[in-house]
Amino acid sequence: MAAEVNGQRVRRTQAERTAAMRTRLLDATIECLVTYGYAGTTTPRVAELAGVTRGAQIHHFRSKEDLVVAAIEHLAQQRAQGAIRELGRVQASPDPVSTVLDYLWDAHQGPMFLATLELWVAARTDPVLARQIERVEPVVNSTLIAAISQLVPDHTAQREIRNVVYTAMDALRGILMASFVDGDLERARRRWDRACEHLRVLLAEVLPAQA
Repeated sequence: MAAEVNGQRVRRTQAERTAAMRTRLLDATIECLVTYGYAGTTTPRVAELAGVTRGAQIHHFRSKEDLVVAAIEHLAQQRAQGAIRELGRVQASPDPVSTVLDYLWDAHQGPMFLATLELWVAARTDPVLARQIERVEPVVNSTLIAAISQLVPDHTAQREIRNVVYTAMDALRGILMASFVDGDLERARRRWDRACEHLRVLLAEVLPAQA
């Protein structure tokens, strides 16, 4: 197959075609997790969503477990990249406390996080998934924390802000998990705003005020 670059057809290498097919399948796996949940994520359904044959899917990922394990890594990379893209907004804000809290909310929205939640729940009874999530999740969390810590040059304060941010993420993830029962995102946001009244006090103690 060939791709078009500057109006010219350029033949892709085998490695590029393989990487593109794997990404296509992993994106379809994430879509499947969001739409059908972990239990409803099957290899035939992923192949259908990706628009590829079952043979092509099996060539790259022989089983659902192989697909989902690779999707965990894929999700972690995309979530970390999203955190990095938002770094400039955090650094440039005249109100760092509000920006950090909004930043955390935004980082926990959308299909990437929904798929992640599906995997977290499934991992409770699946040791293979649990090991993979245990391996990659600290990387995502560290990226979020590192982005926020850029606001604080003092390393001692960075340790304090890390603790506050972890507390904030624990609260937010619990709120979002509970919101699955009624599907009311507005209620979840109100609960998060209520939690932010207390988190704001803690963050204000470690984040420098802007002149």
